[in-house]
Amino acid sequence: MSAEQTFYVNGEWLPPARASVPVLDRGFLFGDGVYEVIPVYQGRPFRFEQHLHRLQDSLDATGIANPHDPAGWARLLDEAVQRNGGGDRSIYLQVTRGVAPRRKHPFPMDITPTVVIMSPPLELPAADVRDSGVAAITRPDPRWRHCNIKSTALLANVMLSQEACAAEAAEAILIRDGELTEGAASNVFVVHDGVVATPPHGHCLLPGVTRDLIVELAPQAGITLEERSVAEKELATADEIWISSSTRELLAVTRRDGETVGNGRVGDVWRTMYDAFQARKQEWLRGAA
Repeated sequence: MSAEQTFYVNGEWLPPARASVPVLDRGFLFGDGVYEVIPVYQGRPFRFEQHLHRLQDSLDATGIANPHDPAGWARLLDEAVQRNGGGDRSIYLQVTRGVAPRRKHPFPMDITPTVVIMSPPLELPAADVRDSGVAAITRPDPRWRHCNIKSTALLANVMLSQEACAAEAAEAILIRDGELTEGAASNVFVVHDGVVATPPHGHCLLPGVTRDLIVELAPQAGITLEERSVAEKELATADEIWISSSTRELLAVTRRDGETVGNGRVGDVWRTMYDAFQARKQEWLRGAA
């Protein structure tokens, strides 16, 4: 961790050595909290309103009060970016239920949420990784049935990501009841005969902000995209597989469980979609979107 980073913790801007929360914080004890990750380009949070909307959905689902209105969040996140050097960064913000007087599973209704913000450099995939694609493994999805909440309780995701890392893969693609859900830290798309499919929103996957932008951009790029259930067997026969997230944007999976996907190279549909994504980002940076 860089000594240059400055963290926000409950109203204070602190260096790493002093940034901490109390032992009785319910986020520390129970993972009783939610979070957001927002990419920042040239000092500006990308899809800011969409990320705040998802944060509010997670807070509403868990019964945690939102400690700031949109203007308050905008001021805090801008300050976090500027205090940490500006430019291309990511923002991690976490809201826990707060500090309770005792460790008990039921939560008190009158505690103040804890807010933590950090803004490390944005580390997008290197050009050679992006151009050659990445490897993935498939695993059964063991997680709870509220994956639409961006909860800080991520132990299952951590273990699945570690399995992928041990297999020299970039992601674990998850299967539940014979159907694709998502990746351990991404949304997933499959391509057959030029048609893209991705699972619809629901309790078994997180509504990704980058995913939703891809769904929005696809028809504008001349790509047919279907939001529907995707059977596990479709992964084995796919011409292309993609993963998307806020800090990886859009990546092609060219190897799955040791086998090549399609012809083993980044596909033409992915290239079209990636170019459309980058074009939208540049329009936004110029203030046109």
